[in-house]
Amino acid sequence: MDSDTSILSLRDVRYRWPGRASFALDIADFAIAPSETVLLLGESGSGKSTLLSLICGTITAQAGSVTVGGTDLASLSAGKRDRFRAEQIGLIFQQFNLLPYASVRDNILLPLRFAPQRRARVAAPQEEAHRLCTTLGLPEEAIAAQAGTLSVGQQQRVAAARALIGAPPLIIADEPTSALDAATQATFLELLFAQARANRSTLLMVSHDARLAAHFDRVVQMSDVTSPLQGAA
Repeated sequence: MDSDTSILSLRDVRYRWPGRASFALDIADFAIAPSETVLLLGESGSGKSTLLSLICGTITAQAGSVTVGGTDLASLSAGKRDRFRAEQIGLIFQQFNLLPYASVRDNILLPLRFAPQRRARVAAPQEEAHRLCTTLGLPEEAIAAQAGTLSVGQQQRVAAARALIGAPPLIIADEPTSALDAATQATFLELLFAQARANRSTLLMVSHDARLAAHFDRVVQMSDVTSPLQGAA
């Protein structure tokens, strides 16, 4: 795939964790098209976390290029990478990373505080937070509840709403369905995909669960993307 037509592109990337001489991650060519849904499969230790850190700019490659939305992350300072990530990437973490004592509404609105471009795309933030809650299947009263009082499945939906608000071009989901049964997984994915399509966002989900494959436009194995040496993270 041509990097000029992709939302995400990694070319000739190499990363070695400091102090871990036995580990290096090589990525010759990995790209995702705008609005594509991609499932990246890999077992624990296959390098998934390192790859996501490179894409999000929390670590930088020692060689090659990581480009998101046409911007080479290596061209940005650490502070600018943080701001760029807030604007361009919606993140759904495996453990959700919600503020437990804050309301659901405040958790969903949090990214807009750090991303003025995302904020500008939301005419009425509180109404949009409420709409996302409803669309993702949360009960009416959940919007004002403390996030820490919700069930795991409900917290997952809050994390998805937080990632989706403001229509970031790229959504990255790190094992978001690992705590759910198959039926709940399917429902969640249908809702997530519908909102991503409505926003024209690209979705990259990382998982070890091959049963999710049928839901995605494309399935990629970590072993086809990377050439890790001994031990990955």
